[in-house]
Amino acid sequence: MEDYPRTILDFEERFHSEASCREYLWQLRWPDGFRCPRCGGSKAWWLRRDLYRCSHCDRQTSVTAGTIFHRSRTPLRVWFRALWYVTNQKHGVSALGLQRALGLGSYHTAWTWLHKLRTAMVRPGRDRLAGTIEVDEAYLGGVKPGKPGRGAAGKALVLVAAQVEGTRIGRIRLRRIADASAASLEQALTETVEPGSVIRTDEWSGYTSNLKTLGYHHQVVHKGAEVGDSRLPRVHRVVALLKRWLLGTHQGAVRASHLDYYLDEFTFRFNRRTSRSRGKLFYRLVQQAATVSPITESEIAGGRTLG
Repeated sequence: MEDYPRTILDFEERFHSEASCREYLWQLRWPDGFRCPRCGGSKAWWLRRDLYRCSHCDRQTSVTAGTIFHRSRTPLRVWFRALWYVTNQKHGVSALGLQRALGLGSYHTAWTWLHKLRTAMVRPGRDRLAGTIEVDEAYLGGVKPGKPGRGAAGKALVLVAAQVEGTRIGRIRLRRIADASAASLEQALTETVEPGSVIRTDEWSGYTSNLKTLGYHHQVVHKGAEVGDSRLPRVHRVVALLKRWLLGTHQGAVRASHLDYYLDEFTFRFNRRTSRSRGKLFYRLVQQAATVSPITESEIAGGRTLG
């Protein structure tokens, strides 16, 4: 059963101490009981300093080890406040906003925390999209002179995939890619969309060369087709919302090497936009924060590279 606070008062009452935060994290990390990260053993002895010793291999571990809270000197109470604040702001928060809300010592600390939380917004082993999927690319970045559209210089290229659910938009996936070549597009699609799905695209040759042999049903939507003048309306709507979010919440100050973190956050928020309880988003984020591997400050600063 999903257990999460419904209101800010409920949150304050439940997580009033470090012990209550650790107990909640324990339940989400080991819902079926303790599991040793080394040998998988199910029995452990509690030691001082909130450590547990596996009775099988003697490894000592804590409830925060191997999570995004790994080796953090900040109390879990503060981390939980950050998680609650981030998930309860409909349009997200900037690093400056988080710094002010929690009274953090520096902007850099808030910026690092937000990126750590964004890594937890991607569920390990998440499923791929299925059904009918609209797919297109979008260039993100400031206004620069030169060639528009595909081939534009100085901008980041993002593959956008959106499920078709009647007239609505279902789930989405966003993926930064190196270029609009068939090789880049096909690799991104095979990691994003289940084989057997219907992929709806424009006439770009990068989509038309090999999708059928990869197991997809490919529909090329021409101008004036049944979806109207906007040939891929769901994808174009997602792109418009993404650009508005980057500009409004983050003032467009996003480096290409760090763009993936922001794409992960936008996807997390968009796919849960119909949730009636912001507390459930808090629950999901803590749950995923307990299962993703820790990421260091130096790794965040370096950004992600395209594989």
